[in-house]
Amino acid sequence: MPALHAGPAGSPVDGLFVGLISGTSADGIDAALVRFSQDDVELLLGRTYAWDAGIRERLVALGQGGEAQSLDEIGTLDVQIAEAFAAATQQLLVEAGIGPAQVVAVGSHGQTVRHRPEGARFNGQHPFTWQLGDGNLIAERTGITTVADFRRRDVAAGGHGAPLLPALHAALLHDAGEDRAVLNLGGIANFTLLPAQGLVRGFDTGPANCLLDAWCQRHTGRTYDAGGAFAAQGQPDADLLARLLDEPWFMLPPPKSTGREHFHLDWLQARLAGTEAPADVQATLLELSAITIADALLAHQPDTRRVLACGGGVHNPRLLAAIAQHLPGATVESTARHGVDPDFVEAMGFAWLARQTMSGRPGNLASVSGARGPRVLGAIHPA
Repeated sequence: MPALHAGPAGSPVDGLFVGLISGTSADGIDAALVRFSQDDVELLLGRTYAWDAGIRERLVALGQGGEAQSLDEIGTLDVQIAEAFAAATQQLLVEAGIGPAQVVAVGSHGQTVRHRPEGARFNGQHPFTWQLGDGNLIAERTGITTVADFRRRDVAAGGHGAPLLPALHAALLHDAGEDRAVLNLGGIANFTLLPAQGLVRGFDTGPANCLLDAWCQRHTGRTYDAGGAFAAQGQPDADLLARLLDEPWFMLPPPKSTGREHFHLDWLQARLAGTEAPADVQATLLELSAITIADALLAHQPDTRRVLACGGGVHNPRLLAAIAQHLPGATVESTARHGVDPDFVEAMGFAWLARQTMSGRPGNLASVSGARGPRVLGAIHPA
């Protein structure tokens, strides 16, 4: 893989790191064991570990704007998430045949329950982002130094705290011969723009899978639309699509980020006429994701020749085909074609961010998040 080029500061720490993340969809804990050397990064093992069904149900409800019943519930979830992340780390190392003493650090994203970079009242006052999963407990259970709480320092510096992985995308996937974009298709879609020459940028574009997953679960009982099969049973509803696209957030300029607390089923329900067939709504939601992704790229890097997709949505061929249809000048393909496992790019990213922090190096790009400058991210919890 290409050499890593991080920001200035201390010498990079080489060795084994574990990256952990549960994304917007809360569909599992992605864990990656990564080896870093001065000039290279190698994914040794990637696994996804399922959430306990009851915990996942509560996380999804909170992520969609639901209210916690008490501070005790939040405190309990903080511990339950950390316990699950610690167990995922332990299982990953067992499967890899690696002892905890061989790992430099764990980088844990945690589980986002609120992301309000514009403030809770959407007035720019008191911005915050909140990820649960106590890093102290992960360090205690695993016996490995744990770096957690990566996003809040960037928000404190005036940024959005997201996206955080464009620096790694640039290191792994930049090409001096063509304009590229890395497209992460998680619950929310986000781009990293990699021009052949020039500044790396990145931003969220809106829903990728969050609405598709939620609508599919409501009407089929399945947690996601495997292969886009449910959407294939319907046809996009032009009137509904127009109402969805009228959302003001889509018109905001970067830096911008969002989450399930904005794009959730209540948001969708408020725009339904009430007579739509469920499969037609699913087809419309797929088209919404494709159009907003394509429109964002055409607005901010229209000469893109290659879109490298990662995240869960890379396994939905109907979604990829719809995106490609709206980007006729670009090739849309998986990062796997370039030697990067699309299912574990984000988990690798949090291993990389842990390495940056342990090395005293910044993890954010101000050109992406809008922060006042580069910052060392996260809190270190020693083993």
